[in-house]
Amino acid sequence: MPATVQTAVATGGQPLAPTRPAVPAASTPEALAARQALKAVRTEVAKAVVGQDAAVTGMVIALLSQGHVLLEGVPGVAKTLLVRAMSAAVSLDTKRVQFTPDLMPGDITGSLIYDARTAEFSFREGPVFTNLLLADEINRTPPKTQAALLEAMEERQVSVDGEPRPLPTPFLVAATQNPLEFEGTYPLPEAQLDRFLLKLVLPLPSRDEEIAVLQRHAAGFDPRDLRAAGVKPVAGPEQLAVARDAVRQVTVAPEVLAYIADLVRATRASTAFDVGVSPRGATALLQASRAWAWLSGRDYLLPDDVKALSKPVLRHRVRLRPEMELEGVSADSVLDSILAAVVVPR
Repeated sequence: MPATVQTAVATGGQPLAPTRPAVPAASTPEALAARQALKAVRTEVAKAVVGQDAAVTGMVIALLSQGHVLLEGVPGVAKTLLVRAMSAAVSLDTKRVQFTPDLMPGDITGSLIYDARTAEFSFREGPVFTNLLLADEINRTPPKTQAALLEAMEERQVSVDGEPRPLPTPFLVAATQNPLEFEGTYPLPEAQLDRFLLKLVLPLPSRDEEIAVLQRHAAGFDPRDLRAAGVKPVAGPEQLAVARDAVRQVTVAPEVLAYIADLVRATRASTAFDVGVSPRGATALLQASRAWAWLSGRDYLLPDDVKALSKPVLRHRVRLRPEMELEGVSADSVLDSILAAVVVPR
């Protein structure tokens, strides 16, 4: 997501004549209060994380869309700190799992434990039973363990010994990973990548941002103590529930729906990709775009909203052909060309 995404659609044009109620449900007093609370979340996270504004906005969009987030970047760019600060600002129950090569599926989902006193098995919940699961360095564990999250991410439940066990609401996986060229990493399976709403790439900071980081540490900032940094809860599950209901009320013109379909179909037709975007990717783009539109203060969707979220939603759902990778072509550059080629509705 480009750093300018927070202002990319703030001055968008008029809606494509969607049918809307006289008093939009997305603009009730409760919804407006929830929007202000979620905007304040970004301010609170900024007290701990310098820069990375696009990633912070992406995390808020994921919370609104009930989607999962994959954060990619080299070590030391505040991926884990971002998730921890977000958890503190939204006041959600959070658990962290450090993914390592010897991690087993039961270490995440939980397992049956034999109780000698009762001669019965009881279920001990794993860390997945939380609102916000921080899957730290998820691509440093083998695919068998990575797959333990598939059911949880898609169906919000885990099955142990054939019995489904529902997860708390809301439930969000925020996974961090290092670039695949780093030693000791495993590629995530396509089926799991497709379950992430967004893939947010955290770049290295600019010179000014890096100076700001050093200034904070010189003044005594401790990333392990967010309370001392001034990060406080400004939203909670109640505001999230109201906001999610408001996002579902954002109206979408048929022309914009067709635009989303044309974009994802163009990825399947592209000669640069072995694998294009699935129908799940199309619905994810719709969900994320509606969340961004509502967060921007509108109760209708614009094509610009879709364009702003296209790369974060689609970049991990496509697979480049090997020859394109050898030529140094990136998925983002191909998506840029598709966005430029597909006709935008007026």
